[in-house]
Amino acid sequence: MAKRTFGNKLGLGFGVTVGLALIMGAASVVALTVVVQAKDDAAIERLLADAKALEKAGVKTRVLSAIQMQQVAEPFIRRRAVRHFEKGRVVIFAGGTGNPYFSTDTAAALRASEMGANVLLKATKVDGIYDSDPLKNSKARKFDHITYLEALRKRLRVMDSTAFSLCMDNRIPIVVFNMFKERNLRRVLLGEKIGTIVSD
Repeated sequence: MAKRTFGNKLGLGFGVTVGLALIMGAASVVALTVVVQAKDDAAIERLLADAKALEKAGVKTRVLSAIQMQQVAEPFIRRRAVRHFEKGRVVIFAGGTGNPYFSTDTAAALRASEMGANVLLKATKVDGIYDSDPLKNSKARKFDHITYLEALRKRLRVMDSTAFSLCMDNRIPIVVFNMFKERNLRRVLLGEKIGTIVSD
């Protein structure tokens, strides 16, 4: 991927989709999954409100949608998304994959693959992947690293199997981290070791 630089403190461009954020920086693209999911008009309206709030704060923003809604969003076209990133705009991807039956995680993995991401960041309410739900089991064991195949075999619920498989096939590592801990997003973008890494 061609080297790209943008005018912000981290040297990264930032794109958000419902279920996904893409952060593009010098010679890299990062995908970040988020909690919200655009499966209905209300969710898309929230996305548009987010775009308006970003614009009001002085952040140049574009909304690209996988489903037709020409009055409020541009259609998702990969090259158009890359061009917006190159211009330093925040890109909000709406409409998930544009198809039913696909999860937010799969949308994140798909967009990460399409944009040539170097890593997919999955922001959650826990600080990584555990062998059981740490919010219900105080003895749950955290993985610092796990392979894609182990995650699939253990049927870990942090992501669905399609998303894990897409990342595995495209050799995109996944970092799962707690998005509610202050400054964690910045820390992970700066390469600090937090959360759990899923890779080969």
